[in-house]
Amino acid sequence: MDIIQLLPDSIANQIAAGEVIQRPASAVKELLENAVDAGATEIKLIINDAGKALIQVIDNGKGMSVTDARMSFERHATSKIQKIDDLFHIKTMGFRGEALASIAAVAQVELKTRREEEELGIYLEIENSAVVKQEPCATPKGTNISMKNLFFNVPARRNFLKSNVAELRHIVEEFIRVSMAFPAIYFSLTSNGQEMLHLEAGSLKQRVVQALGNNLQSQLVAVKDETDYINISGFIGKPDVSKKTRGDQYIFVNSRFIKSAYLNHAIAGAFSELIPKENFPLYVLFIDIDPTQLDINVHPTKQEIKFEDEKIIYAFVKAAVKHALAQASVAPSLDFSLNPDIQQLDAVNKPFGEENKSAAAASNLYKTFTQKNQAHFIEPDNKAELKHWQNFYQPTNEQEIDKKFDIFPSKEHSDNPIALPSYNLLEIEKKEAIANKVMSAAPCIQLLRTYIVAPTMNGFILVHQQLAHERILYEKFASIIHKKSIVSQQVLIPAELRLSIADSILLEDLLPELEIIGYQIEKLMEDIYSVTAVPADVVNGNETKAIELLLEQFKHFNSDIKFSKREKVVRCLSRQHAIKAGKTLNAEEMKQLVEGLFRCQTPNLSPSGASPTYIDFKEEYLDGLFGRK
Repeated sequence: MDIIQLLPDSIANQIAAGEVIQRPASAVKELLENAVDAGATEIKLIINDAGKALIQVIDNGKGMSVTDARMSFERHATSKIQKIDDLFHIKTMGFRGEALASIAAVAQVELKTRREEEELGIYLEIENSAVVKQEPCATPKGTNISMKNLFFNVPARRNFLKSNVAELRHIVEEFIRVSMAFPAIYFSLTSNGQEMLHLEAGSLKQRVVQALGNNLQSQLVAVKDETDYINISGFIGKPDVSKKTRGDQYIFVNSRFIKSAYLNHAIAGAFSELIPKENFPLYVLFIDIDPTQLDINVHPTKQEIKFEDEKIIYAFVKAAVKHALAQASVAPSLDFSLNPDIQQLDAVNKPFGEENKSAAAASNLYKTFTQKNQAHFIEPDNKAELKHWQNFYQPTNEQEIDKKFDIFPSKEHSDNPIALPSYNLLEIEKKEAIANKVMSAAPCIQLLRTYIVAPTMNGFILVHQQLAHERILYEKFASIIHKKSIVSQQVLIPAELRLSIADSILLEDLLPELEIIGYQIEKLMEDIYSVTAVPADVVNGNETKAIELLLEQFKHFNSDIKFSKREKVVRCLSRQHAIKAGKTLNAEEMKQLVEGLFRCQTPNLSPSGASPTYIDFKEEYLDGLFGRK
């Protein structure tokens, strides 16, 4: 018997939908791009239950005829391509003719559409790729399409969807990508009856600020570079707004959002030495190029494209960003004009009279610049003379030596005091390991403001202060979050926290865990919060920055699905509040840190398990280094 047979259209469409419609955000992208292609000036997106129950897009575009409305849901039906050469001249968003067919295969679809020249529009109801109802209807000019109960007929696919918060974040991201590419179009996003984003038509800078946050108003640098081959425009963020995740990075080629690690590397190269290596710059860049110089037909989502000559694009993009940074003078510099103290100095305010000139000309410093054979001359300075040198040879007791040459100053006199947590909150018994490892009476030494040398009974250990403190805080917060008992300290003046819409969604999801840890955060209005309390033993000051960094680190951990949300919060908090490498510690702080480390359940590993917190140098190993075995 013959065993190869053609698949039914319904099954073929569902298979195709697996490539095009991966989650609610994928359908949002396709429907928004169709509205843009229809020439709409106003586009409204309405979602319920993070797109699982409803995704509705309403536009005022040109609408469709009855025949076009029916044909739009057929596979490979498109108005954009007539011949093969058209594939290399694509300037619209959608062109494959698979989006609506894929959506109709996995959701219940309702469509209302009307052209301006027609009195009545058409209403279609489609389920399982089959039209179940068609009738004339009264509807405004444009298209109103709703897709309900996504993956209702593919329950296995529906079960793989993430939580509503996670899916909503993906929808917001796709919405921002499309709206950013077309600032001249009005966009709005409504979720469960509440308007989340209202983006009025305007300039690109206005759209960037509306979408990514008002705090960027003065932090954007314009990029504009035009050549016969390529035009590059848009905005880059100043080094101050760089983040530890790639969230706010947008590259558009011919108004189409793309993902390109190659171009990301080019832009990061332009920011080298301006931002820390682990940070990522903010940018919204538009590349306009002849469509024949690229291929956008390499991926079903159309977010990956191929340039004919990637090296030239790389060079142009890097040069354009560097040029913009140079034009804006974004580089480490000293701006004396901004310091009012300098303006009050006599050298600036008072005239340089004849008396001052005579005094200056008589000085030895002036002679070294004006007379011959004076450049090598150094005037003796009585202040530099070594006084009381005999005292070095007078005997003294050990206590006085300790006072004169105190390598480990007390905490009260430290220039860089820090507040370490009280480790008794860990509620972990002191282990025998610390008695065997560290000599409590011996002083510790800090190396390179990063490592701590602690003597042991048979050698010494080299502790990484940041990783060690992360381990201590991790076990402390883990203990607290499971016992749900924490002492909060009220902030004297509540700190105001302004977030983007995507970060607001993430913060709302994390609030229960943050409250258990000790944070108290109240919502004042849309996207504005107030931090009224922080965990005990956490240094006060700059609470808003701490929350922003916490959200950034959570996004970084969010790619690892093996951790629960609570575990990610604990890891983020421990990293956020840990003593950083480069922090000067005094003797008492170093001792506290080492002792606190060995009270931990797992003192030898960082919270991630990827790095050791200390390295043990034993006497046998040290002898071997000198060939004394």
